[in-house]
Amino acid sequence: MAIQYTEQRLTAEEYIEFLRRTDLGSQYPKERFRERIEKLVKNTSISLVAREESGRIAGVLFGLTDFCYWLYITDLGVARDCEGQGIGRTLVRKAHELAGGERDIAVYLIANDKAVPFYRKIGMKKAEDVMCYNHIEWTGFTVE
Repeated sequence: MAIQYTEQRLTAEEYIEFLRRTDLGSQYPKERFRERIEKLVKNTSISLVAREESGRIAGVLFGLTDFCYWLYITDLGVARDCEGQGIGRTLVRKAHELAGGERDIAVYLIANDKAVPFYRKIGMKKAEDVMCYNHIEWTGFTVE
């Protein structure tokens, strides 16, 4: 199956539909979910979408970057039925290139436990130099 990778903004509806077909949606709190997703798709620095020939979304990567020193991947998801095809790896590589390249840009993210093996496989390691301030309302739920 041929996959096309493009920089494009998704609508909140497109992204929510995609989240239903991934495990990525579990990272979001229930509080003001739709409102927050609308802001996310509008404001992210990098928005990469992997699409099947039919146009269906197979993978998404959103990232924040200064295009000089760092890239923070906020969202990386692959549709459950498309896993294992290299889509996630390709999205990370393309985002890294867009942000400024491997020689200039450090990549950071928060990985859920299930995703840690994937990130290790593509060469990432756990960092000990990251600080966190988190006082948000958080009720877990499943995007349906």
